[in-house]
Amino acid sequence: MLKDLLSRWPLIQQIQTGADGTGPEAMSERTRNLRPKTDGAEVARSICPYCGVGCGQLVFHKDGKLISIEGDPESPISRGHLCPKGADTYELHTHPGRLTKVKYRRPYSRHWDQIELEQAMDRVAERLWESRERTFQETCDGETLMQTTAIAHLGGATLDIEENYLIRKLFTVGLGMVSISNQARI
Repeated sequence: MLKDLLSRWPLIQQIQTGADGTGPEAMSERTRNLRPKTDGAEVARSICPYCGVGCGQLVFHKDGKLISIEGDPESPISRGHLCPKGADTYELHTHPGRLTKVKYRRPYSRHWDQIELEQAMDRVAERLWESRERTFQETCDGETLMQTTAIAHLGGATLDIEENYLIRKLFTVGLGMVSISNQARI
């Protein structure tokens, strides 16, 4: 019994095998059975959404559940490294305190209400279209204008050139906006 117990002791195993104590000889039965949290998970390559740099991410998921998000070592841009925002992508998506409804403060109200995303998007679309209809100028001094100066658009820096092209077409040709910036300053 004592001999069996001593034979499992890492120091005795190191002496018997001549190992340096960093391999299996230093593991208990529990640590031998440990597996990484991503064991058995599928992985999808992605791009970090938080700035225009485009760092590569590996998104691990299993049974429809997000397990982990890590830097992609094969990314030529980030080589597996992520900034603090990119490194917190998993937490930003799964934190129990994450807002899942839209906060809305009605005119003259002193408190915020929670509304569904679809309702909020409908309100934004309605107000955008109402502003466009109210302020749209087809002509000025006999010249064709087809514009409104009452609404503007500021896009994010993570959009690629194709997305910015389509957004610009939608907002200039479709809605007549003259104030558009995609904020791609990187």
